[in-house]
Amino acid sequence: MRRIMIPKRFTITLFSWLVVVSMFVTACAPAGVTTPEASTGQVTITFWHSYNPVETTQLEEKVIPAFEEAHPNIKVQSQTVPSDDLHQKLLTAIAGETAPDVARLDIAWLPEFAALGALASLDELMDDFDTYKSVVFPGPLSTNTWQGHYYGLPLDTNTRVLLWNKEIYTKAGLTAAPETMDDFLASCAKIKADAGATCFVDGGTYGWAVMPWIWSFGGDIADAQMTTATGYVNGPQTVAAYQFLKDMLDNGYLDPAILGGSVDTYGSFAKDQLAHALDGPWMPPLFSSQYPDKELNFALMPAGDGGPVSVVGGEDIAIFQQSKNQAAAAEFVRFMLSPDAQLAMVAAGQMPVRNDIVDETVAQQPYFQVFFDQLKTAKARLPHPNWPKIEAVLTDAGQFILRGEKTPQAALDDAAAEIDQLLQ
Repeated sequence: MRRIMIPKRFTITLFSWLVVVSMFVTACAPAGVTTPEASTGQVTITFWHSYNPVETTQLEEKVIPAFEEAHPNIKVQSQTVPSDDLHQKLLTAIAGETAPDVARLDIAWLPEFAALGALASLDELMDDFDTYKSVVFPGPLSTNTWQGHYYGLPLDTNTRVLLWNKEIYTKAGLTAAPETMDDFLASCAKIKADAGATCFVDGGTYGWAVMPWIWSFGGDIADAQMTTATGYVNGPQTVAAYQFLKDMLDNGYLDPAILGGSVDTYGSFAKDQLAHALDGPWMPPLFSSQYPDKELNFALMPAGDGGPVSVVGGEDIAIFQQSKNQAAAAEFVRFMLSPDAQLAMVAAGQMPVRNDIVDETVAQQPYFQVFFDQLKTAKARLPHPNWPKIEAVLTDAGQFILRGEKTPQAALDDAAAEIDQLLQ
């Protein structure tokens, strides 16, 4: 069974823009204004999320009861929605003016909903916003910005680190994980020659897969203001990253599954047929349940001119403009970002976003340490409403390059022209 993680994607459809028209006509309240709500008596807020069953049990049996005990006038109505359905369900609810008070959003969705005007600006709604901004990891935090404001806060996070196979290393005469790109390339040569194993595998050329290489080589997709891709996605560092991957493929170090098809990543690793993969904090419990006797070893992304940089994943928490209980919703957001709530969700396998509870988290889950170390340099994919279309351009460019249909420079020059239009 294939174990490569493929990112959740969304598409800004015609329906999304009908939502814009609907919201313009119905005229939501300004971001900094809280609509009238009961100052006394009971308030009920709705929280939509896509936690899995284990996480939902922890949320509903531990976290929400603790919040309600601390806030006896606020009740939380938790609604689990399958992750594949949540995006469309939210768009439908916005159009029908039945949006929840609070939702847990994939980090790739937040710019879209912010651009639609669906979310409250938390840095205007919460007078203590900077308190929370200062204690969360900067990579996850960056996924919440749009046009100068923060429309959410990070709720849980993850990143990808290098998984390496100690048995294959021993056969190849290697003793430690590679620290640099040159080290990684040298280890691949020895692994192929002396261990007869595949050096590295990934599932495609989408952003989740290629961005760690682009950033670590010092490249990027666009400028910080997201106004242009020219000079960035087709700049020399990004070109070098794709040339590196192309050379890896041509030399037999990179599994051709990156061009399409499937590979049993976990099985290949367990059988000492695969030396490296990039994977997230969900991997150890899943892998150990299948292969309890196989040792796992993790390291940071190999460093290039840009350092050892990986990609940020996870979810954000946001308040909707349509909420009639924004003050109560803000109290729930504060609680979900509290050390107690964050640590409670660690027990269900969630990686917290607060940088001041790292030691307590690692005490619960020791393998999280390398992921926390990687988060210090990890970055978020371009937080732009058109990211799905931009990513499609990036995916195609990577395929053209790895299939030898275009040179890296030519493919990325073409991509830059297309992405420039999408950024406008």
